[in-house]
Amino acid sequence: MTATAGTLAAPLPAPEPQRQVRWEPWALGVLLVGTGVAYIWGLGASGWANSFYAAAVQAGSVSWKAFFFGSSDAANSITVDKPPMSLWLMSLSVRIFGLNSWAMLVPQALLGVGSVALLWGTVRRYFGAAAGLLAGLVLALTPVAALMFRFNNPDALLVLLMIAAVWAMMRAVQDGHTRWLVLVGIFCGFGFLTKQLQVMLVVPPLALTYLIAGPPKLGKRVLQLFAALGGLIVSAGWWLAIVELWPADSRPWIGGSQNNSILELTLGYNGLGRLSGNETGSVGGGGMRGAGDAAAGAAAGGFPGMGEAAGGMAGGGMAPGGGAGGGMWGSTGITRLFESAQGGQIAWLIPAALILLAAGIVLRGRAPRADTQRASFIVWGLWLLVTGLTFSFMAGIFHAYYTVALAPAIAALIGSGSVVAWRHRDVLWVRIILAVSLAATVAMAWVLLGRSPSFVPWLRWTILVVGIVSAVAVLIPALTRGRSAVAVILAAIFTGLAGPTAYAIDTINTPHTGSIVSAGPSVEGGMGGPGGGRGGFGGFGGTADGGNRRTDGAGTGMPGTPPVGMGQMPGGATVPGGTTPTTDGTRGAMGGGAGGLLQGSTPGAAVVSTLEENSDQFTWVAAAIGSNSASGYQLATQSPVMAIGGFNGSDPSPTLAQFQQYVAEGKIHFFIAGGGMGGGMNAEGTATAISTWVTENFTATTVDGVTLYDLTVAG
Repeated sequence: MTATAGTLAAPLPAPEPQRQVRWEPWALGVLLVGTGVAYIWGLGASGWANSFYAAAVQAGSVSWKAFFFGSSDAANSITVDKPPMSLWLMSLSVRIFGLNSWAMLVPQALLGVGSVALLWGTVRRYFGAAAGLLAGLVLALTPVAALMFRFNNPDALLVLLMIAAVWAMMRAVQDGHTRWLVLVGIFCGFGFLTKQLQVMLVVPPLALTYLIAGPPKLGKRVLQLFAALGGLIVSAGWWLAIVELWPADSRPWIGGSQNNSILELTLGYNGLGRLSGNETGSVGGGGMRGAGDAAAGAAAGGFPGMGEAAGGMAGGGMAPGGGAGGGMWGSTGITRLFESAQGGQIAWLIPAALILLAAGIVLRGRAPRADTQRASFIVWGLWLLVTGLTFSFMAGIFHAYYTVALAPAIAALIGSGSVVAWRHRDVLWVRIILAVSLAATVAMAWVLLGRSPSFVPWLRWTILVVGIVSAVAVLIPALTRGRSAVAVILAAIFTGLAGPTAYAIDTINTPHTGSIVSAGPSVEGGMGGPGGGRGGFGGFGGTADGGNRRTDGAGTGMPGTPPVGMGQMPGGATVPGGTTPTTDGTRGAMGGGAGGLLQGSTPGAAVVSTLEENSDQFTWVAAAIGSNSASGYQLATQSPVMAIGGFNGSDPSPTLAQFQQYVAEGKIHFFIAGGGMGGGMNAEGTATAISTWVTENFTATTVDGVTLYDLTVAG
């Protein structure tokens, strides 16, 4: 194909099969090995990471029933508030290698390597070696990807499955065979069993892409999409059907639901409620109304200020993962992804990706309807737009790490769009597009790095200079040929990836624990930093502690605030006894640590020894309000600990009568005071009633700063 200075040849031919170049295997090997080393490096430092999921992994590693349902404990009191597919991989690993953070987290890192490899293969097939390698590199170095592929949340598996769905869809666009559409549905169904309705954000882009670009006639394309729907329903529906049909009294309570229903959880708390903000059982909104909230006070075990903390959260103050004002989870709007809490996680290349998306579609505008390159731009572009807009405007629970779902689309568009545009660099307007995309990337890096001024301050200016030079160089035809072209390409890659790489390195070098985590250093006006960890990477010129990040293992990364962690609520009230997790994935060396809504408990040796006394005589060695509070005790003792009320402490599980019966039958040894909230939006949780009954009928003792009630001895 040839092009003159101002026009494109027409019509564009279909892209030729992409042949392997000599250097590609070596480059791919470096990419995948480097990704593996980076994602596995120092994993043990994060301990249990998110102990909410770690406890379920432990339970699934010793009980097949807990494995199947995704129970929080091996005695199957209650499940986590997600389907269990991501837990299955980690639980199997722990069954084989024993309970430790490496056995749990290495499978997540390998999912990251697999995601990079699959994205490389998907992009390379239609755009060539350079595009595939660039796409894989961008994904590997995206800060939020470097975080979530080293963490035990479901997002790692979800990302891999969504990429797999696009891979299968593009194969269907290429040859029109129905089997690929069925495989698309299966991957989406598995995605549903990983994180429920979030995977549905990529379903409209997949379906629309095939309707536009599928080779068969329209009628057959529609029928094939119904086959894909069938694959989705079967691959996800078998588990849903079993859970719904299983007698409720012989399976665990469905965590996150108020009526013990997986369908309610799917459509409510984890479904439409995420869009509208009406999430029954959530700690936000109308369920927690201020200092006098009895449920929060009782669930906190009487610690002063917990009711005020709950009220502060509900009142729209500084929220986890969000900015000031705008409700519990931050303000919504078109700029949400670029705000302080989310920007450094994902926003570095969004402007360039959108610009290159438009350029790619225009450049393939005269190609046949079933053109695979244009179809690729459509599917990745729609993925980015649909998911990005949903995240921007959803009023319910939103965390910055959700943005990892955008990373594959951004990476694919950068890889494919930049390579297609570079191949048409003899056209003036294409050179202008390349220069504009570089300028937008420079501006984005300038803004994002400016939010953490003590973090590698020289990098901001270096990107500015190199970016401007490369943008100008792209406009000069003579500099885009021969040896000078190599220098321009390297300068452009540095401009786009230097900032994300710095954030990714800092993320890899920092332990992350808790339910709300973020990549990179602390930033002004956002949560920043992880829920626990060591300092930044001084070798790049940053401060020893990574800017504003706390180094006590429980910091928010926000200057001037006490640590949010082992018993502090985001509203500002602290619970005594917070400790730092050890690096061997066992338990903290300090005593105390009753845990809280967002951070797992970290019991000391004396508490663990007490709980382990005659543990084989009890179904649950203890009960605690909230899953995070229960998790640390369970992981330390490796014995079931009942999580009253699930994650938020707001689920009606167990009822007061059930709890009293368990106690009468000698199934629960201790009740641990403190822990989660015990109340939520429109919820009818039982934590308050249980806590009140225990305090009125049993005697409290304090061990390592933790209040225990021996339920075998009446007060």
